[in-house]
Parts: sequence; C-alpha cells; structure tokens
Amino acid sequence: MNKLKLGLAIFLAVAGFFSFYFFQDNPMVVRVLVLLLSLVFAFVVVLFTTQGKQLFVFFKDSIEEVKKVIWPSKKETLQMAGVVCAFVVTMAFFLWIVDSSLMMIVKYVMGQEN
Repeated sequence: MNKLKLGLAIFLAVAGFFSFYFFQDNPMVVRVLVLLLSLVFAFVVVLFTTQGKQLFVFFKDSIEEVKKVIWPSKKETLQMAGVVCAFVVTMAFFLWIVDSSLMMIVKYVMGQEN
C-alpha cells in the first residue's frame, strides 16, 4: 500500500510540473498555483505513508535538536571570523612566497634567468 501511495505522490508531483508547461497560454498565477497545489497534495499523500511518517518525526526531532544548540555570541563570532581572515591572508602570503621561490628555481634550472 505504501508503494501505491508513493507512486501516487510521484504522479501528482510530475503532473504538476507537466501542467505548468502544458498550460503555457494561461496566466502565470494559475500555472504556479496548479504546480503548488499538486506539490502540496503530493506532500500530503507522502505523509500518510510509513516513510512519510518517519520523515515527519525526523524533521520534528531535528528542530528539537537545533533548539538545544548553544549559538556563539556576536563577540565570539566576530573573533572567530577575524581569526579565519587572518589565517587566510597569512596562508595566501606564504603560498605566494613558495610559488615565487619555486618559479625562480625553475627559471634558473631552465636557464631562463632575467
């Protein structure tokens, strides 16, 4: 029964996308409304399957876990962003030095000194 419901949901979603392009002569509002309604109906059908119920519980649990997260303060965020920017600049300078040094060595070995 679940496979039948999932098949119906897929059919509804595909029918919505198909109708969006099939009814090109209709106003955009109607086309978008039909697409959204078909996707909502497909979502409702999915919710009545075992997998849909498990997905709903997963989303609910995910929201509860996000509420438990201790988010950094503005000061901590700015400090960490500063550390990351400083590291990026330092690493870019280091890689530029290494690249320039290797280029000079290659030119010297190839006999292309300027």
